[in-house]
Amino acid sequence: MEVQAKAKWVRTSPRKVRLVAQTLRNLPVAEAIVACQFMPKAAARDVAKVLRSAQANAENNFNLVRDDLVVKEIRVEPGPMLKRGQPRAMGRLFSVFKRTSHITAVVEDRPGAVRRRTATLPRAPQPGAARPTPAAAAAARAAGAADQARAGRQTATAPAETTETNEAAETPRPRRARAAESKAQESKPSSAGKKGEARAPRAKAEEEKPQGKAASKKTEAKTKDTKEKKSK
Repeated sequence: MEVQAKAKWVRTSPRKVRLVAQTLRNLPVAEAIVACQFMPKAAARDVAKVLRSAQANAENNFNLVRDDLVVKEIRVEPGPMLKRGQPRAMGRLFSVFKRTSHITAVVEDRPGAVRRRTATLPRAPQPGAARPTPAAAAAARAAGAADQARAGRQTATAPAETTETNEAAETPRPRRARAAESKAQESKPSSAGKKGEARAPRAKAEEEKPQGKAASKKTEAKTKDTKEKKSK
């Protein structure tokens, strides 16, 4: 079914309008309107208005589907011409013609001619955002569980191994070093300050006392033995 809309006395020359109309024939109405928005010609705005009017007529007056409408024809006829003059040199007058045009857009419905996008187009698979399959996801989970079990076993056995390696790595100290350390520890006072200095000689005296008593006992025992031998 054909539906038309007209625009009369458009202040544009028919030649300029025809240049736009030739590019829009046999296009869907929606695409033709979008193409008019991106054309660098001033006549494209007038053609787009006529196409919108024809689309509204078909949708509201004849209950046609907007997506099935196609531009069948766009006729451009010359309208009345306004004659003006341009003054020039030596009192002359050059004629200027203000041309107008009548635009007629014919739209018809073609069911199935316009390809509708029922679903979104599939996107190209991206390397970083690729979704794994269920089998791959299950395999990855199993591998992760196995890795966790191995890590737990290693942590459980790690302390014993480290202690053995540390003991093996320790080297025996020489006797001279041990003797020097023991002397240094004995030379240090047990407490700091004057009290420590006072306590140190007392401790030495107390240590010397039992040694002196033991020595005296030994001498006494020797003297007794000598006396007994002499008496015999």
